[in-house]
Amino acid sequence: MSFLSKLIDKRIAAYQSELINIHYTEVENMYNQIRGWRHDYRNHIQTMKSHAVSGDWDSIVSYLDELDTDLQTVDTIIKTGNKMTDAILNSKISLAKTNGINITTDANIAVELKTTQLDLCIIIGNLLDNAIEACLALPVELRVIRIFMEMKNTQLYMSVTNSAPPGKLRKTGGRFVSSKGDGHGFGLVRIDTIIERNSGFLSRNSEDGVFTTEILLPQ
Repeated sequence: MSFLSKLIDKRIAAYQSELINIHYTEVENMYNQIRGWRHDYRNHIQTMKSHAVSGDWDSIVSYLDELDTDLQTVDTIIKTGNKMTDAILNSKISLAKTNGINITTDANIAVELKTTQLDLCIIIGNLLDNAIEACLALPVELRVIRIFMEMKNTQLYMSVTNSAPPGKLRKTGGRFVSSKGDGHGFGLVRIDTIIERNSGFLSRNSEDGVFTTEILLPQ
């Protein structure tokens, strides 16, 4: 590996490490919010009982509306069972929704994974960044991302499918070429490197208007 490649890897690793800390803190705060709501459950019931005794039904309805809004905020959190995965997924899902992308997630994985947090952040982060980028090239009504993650015996399986502009992506040297042009595509290379280092499996498939990446990582 050349000095320049090592320098690039070092800078990217430092950046990704910083992102991990940010995302992890965000999700920890979300979990604390959930625990706090459960702790306050009895107080909520007592408050509504008090309004019911006095026949103040308007206050009950208003209170329930507030609780419903609070619960909707909590329910938008993806809870896979693994905090690091939750952190990066929720961050990217929030970004996708902000950009008008219809995104669905079905994820249930082991609490503890052998795959390092850094590797997991790089893989999921780059997969979703690429999916979001592809969707942004389309009209809002055509922007779709589907995420699926589960444990298959002792392996972590993940699949990301997204809508993409018509036509198959171009390949060079067996790899799909980034739509950003020359000098880009480091994310794809880093994913490939991690999969190879962990003796995993990776498949990318580009059809007309759809791009899918599938990954298997031994655990």
